[in-house]
Amino acid sequence: MPSGEYDPDTVEAKWQDQWVREDTYAYDGEAVDPNTVFSIDSPPPTVSGSLHWGHVYGFTLQDFVARFNRMRGDDVFFPFGYDDNGIASERLTEDELGVRHQEYDRREFQRMCREVCQEYEAEFTEKMQNLGISIDWSETYQTISPEVQRISQLSFLDLYEQGREYRQRAPTIWCPECETAISQVETEDDEQPSHFHDIAFEVVEADEGEALPETFTISTTRPELLPACVSVFVHPDDDANQHLVGNHARIPLFGQEVPILADERVDMETGSGVVMCCTFGDQTDIEWYQAHDLDLRIAIDESGTMTDEADEYAGLSADEAREAIVADLDDVGALLDTRAITHTVNVHERCGTSIEFLVAEQWYIKLLDKKDEYLDAGREMDWYPEKMFTRYRNWIEGLQWDWSISRQRSSGIPFPVWYCAECDHAVMAERDQLPVDPLQDEPPVDACPDCGHTAFVPEDDVFDTWATSSLTPLINAGWEWDPESEEMAVERGELYPVNLRPQGHDIISFWLFHTVVKCYEHTGEVPFDSVMINGMVLDENREKMSKSKGNIVAPDEVVAKFPVDAARYWAAGSAVGDDLPYKEKGLRAGEKLLRKLWNASKLVDSLTPDDPVDVDHDDLQELDRWLLASLDDEIETVTARMAAYEFSKARDRLRSFFWHTFCDDYLEIAKQRLREGDDPSAAYTLQVAHRRFLQLFAPFLAHITEELWRDMHGDGSVHRTSWPDPLGLDADVAAGETALSVVSALRRYKSDNQLSMNADLDGVTVYGDVTGFEADIQRVMHVGDLETTDEEPPIESVVTGIDLDYALVGPEFGNTVSEIDAAIETGDYEIVDGTLRVAGVELTDEMFSVEEERRYTGAGEMVEADDAVVIVRN
Repeated sequence: MPSGEYDPDTVEAKWQDQWVREDTYAYDGEAVDPNTVFSIDSPPPTVSGSLHWGHVYGFTLQDFVARFNRMRGDDVFFPFGYDDNGIASERLTEDELGVRHQEYDRREFQRMCREVCQEYEAEFTEKMQNLGISIDWSETYQTISPEVQRISQLSFLDLYEQGREYRQRAPTIWCPECETAISQVETEDDEQPSHFHDIAFEVVEADEGEALPETFTISTTRPELLPACVSVFVHPDDDANQHLVGNHARIPLFGQEVPILADERVDMETGSGVVMCCTFGDQTDIEWYQAHDLDLRIAIDESGTMTDEADEYAGLSADEAREAIVADLDDVGALLDTRAITHTVNVHERCGTSIEFLVAEQWYIKLLDKKDEYLDAGREMDWYPEKMFTRYRNWIEGLQWDWSISRQRSSGIPFPVWYCAECDHAVMAERDQLPVDPLQDEPPVDACPDCGHTAFVPEDDVFDTWATSSLTPLINAGWEWDPESEEMAVERGELYPVNLRPQGHDIISFWLFHTVVKCYEHTGEVPFDSVMINGMVLDENREKMSKSKGNIVAPDEVVAKFPVDAARYWAAGSAVGDDLPYKEKGLRAGEKLLRKLWNASKLVDSLTPDDPVDVDHDDLQELDRWLLASLDDEIETVTARMAAYEFSKARDRLRSFFWHTFCDDYLEIAKQRLREGDDPSAAYTLQVAHRRFLQLFAPFLAHITEELWRDMHGDGSVHRTSWPDPLGLDADVAAGETALSVVSALRRYKSDNQLSMNADLDGVTVYGDVTGFEADIQRVMHVGDLETTDEEPPIESVVTGIDLDYALVGPEFGNTVSEIDAAIETGDYEIVDGTLRVAGVELTDEMFSVEEERRYTGAGEMVEADDAVVIVRN
């Protein structure tokens, strides 16, 4: 029997340990019907630091799904991964150890990364277990493990053989801080202060017989790119500058002469309408370079340092060169004006550094030729919420680049490729070799298949992190090369396609899109049946949490102050897809519900026998039948809400019914009936309803429901019981609700009149339908004579006051306002056709509102109820 106050610290720790020790949530793939599997492609957190509140929120929502479907009879596959290869883990290692990856060979630095990541992964595991997430801890993986490295390299070979990958020296999005290529998806816009510089360019030739100005003006925010300028562009419709087209311009300070061309991609509304093309400042520069076959001048290198193309500015950082060039332009009279602006800059989302565009040799996966197919694949999935498909669609429609998957880093999965030192022919590893590291391992051939040369150069790039994490459905399903069929095959077919992909909306373009691409190309199938997109956790001011803002909420701090189940209650506080502010108010509400559930359970336990009561449903009293029938309705609604991932609606509906209908109303009636004598109907109803409430609350309040279930209803876990189905009882639900509202009104009457709840009431008249529930009302509220009628009660509406809108009345009537107030106070006014006539003036209906009160004109005292009028006739 539950006793004393609820002790969440003891209870929660006990069950967290026992769930892990007993493998309560283990997936048994061998003994399961494939048709009853529910698989979840849970996101592997990036190992870049400690677990944060966003992890808690996202995984708690996933846990609601896992626990609900497990109770509905599915064998739930709920794994956990650690995304520990790539830039994030590398930067973590550098920060933790105070080193740079360039100082070590790849194998040594990767060993250092593994040691640092293992410490954080152990912490991740402990904290996730301390949150009661029902993960199967035997189904874990690391994206840097040899097994996953093999799958990632198999993916590369498979796409290469399909012709979906290519290696090319081309303009590449580059992060100077991380010194690596990045993909379009890894960039984000950032509003930054800057300056527009108006610079005079000299015209160096003109059409014969045509007089031209000696200079024209270009406005730019990046004067450090002047040494990389290869042309100047004017819009074909720009009549004011059309005379420049066909001539050449001399670049100030650097002296190169470049053609002046026409192109419709020029933005005539920005600056002077004349723009310079530099290799490369942005995407448009790349398009011009390719479309007009322009020269290539690289002025900024991989580390953001000026090259020899920048002449005397070589060796300076781009920022230093900008300042020096602006100063020198001013000295030679070429700087016409400088003005401060704020503009959008493309930055690397990992470090916030402004990106550059460099020419480098990279590996790519083709995307642009199949954008329509990837859109169609997205349409085949069910989206929760549906509006999130728009983000997926917008991302694909806005794609301008194929997917660059090579990175110039030390920590990551190597490309299984060597190149002929003579002809550059690419030699791929054999599948039975994988995983390989070309820096350590020999190629599978002794001589180049193309030219016969015997020397090879190993590829030293590694895969983009997303090139591996995009394979999580195939990693979990055991995707492997089958030598007998000589094709890739899925070993655990019941896990693919995955039933649910849960993730945040911030990585739709990262993880979701790339997973669709990879899995679709490898299997020809859409990888997910449905997608559940959660929002972000915000601070109390609805701002995004970040270390720089100092508004991070650490999970340890929260669970030290509040029960884990209170945090789980809070996590269900908004619609899926919406951002959720962290507010302790929500956690305190969860605490109150835990106390209510605990205390109600103690009362039920004290009122009912230890053994289950067995009562034929035909023998139930009307109120008990009504309670169970009403609970049937709640079960149907909550089940539908949970199935649609509408957790906040399910939680709030369940809490309201439990707190108000069951605890405040029914339990008080049943308590009195049972204390007055043996009442098997009430005892049965309490036991059945209590069991069902624990099962319905179990996905949300995982720990307290486990404690109460094992203590009151059985030895097994509540989380391994069946989700309750409706009992199918018939009852007059409306009459029962009216009856309980009458009881509530009479309680209020006794309280307001300082009467005990056991005080007798001689007579009560109910204007409303409580058929079948009269005896319960009389017994619980000690009513001597109870009359019911469906007639209209003798009630009239009486005006009790007039409220003025002084914002309208004051300006209109000025000094008369005091007279209006006095007349209203004495009742010297009348309302005619919606107009208030008072103090010799007329007020229109928007200037005032009428306060009215319902008054009973018969004998006795009226007490308002929700669905009835109650008259106490004492």
